[in-house]
Amino acid sequence: MPRVKNGPYTKQRRKKWLNDAKGYWGGRSRLYQTARQAVIHAGTSAYKERRRKKRTFRSLAVIRLGAALKPLELSYSKFIHSLNLAGITMDRFVLSEMAIHQPEDFAGIVTMAKEALAVEAATRAAAKVEA
Repeated sequence: MPRVKNGPYTKQRRKKWLNDAKGYWGGRSRLYQTARQAVIHAGTSAYKERRRKKRTFRSLAVIRLGAALKPLELSYSKFIHSLNLAGITMDRFVLSEMAIHQPEDFAGIVTMAKEALAVEAATRAAAKVEA
């Protein structure tokens, strides 16, 4: 059986890792073993950050909504509760964008939510009187 040499494939495989490590500092971009470890570590960090980004943008939307609701004299938590009572199913991202770019439409949604909150408060008061 002839001897099999694997040089071209090995070079190709190593070159792939080194190409992924382009722009890294020092031996991390030039030495195969350290480049490979750096690329693997960077990949895990990128994976974590993609998940963390979703949290960050959700908190940004919540902060924006809270700031938009303050002049309308409503807290964020009461607003979300009243949206659920009114049956309005819009996500926080759409609501925050609406608060920035279409404030009059957002104010209309807030009034609908306040009305739902007032109806719920009236039914609670009536139930409390009956009991």
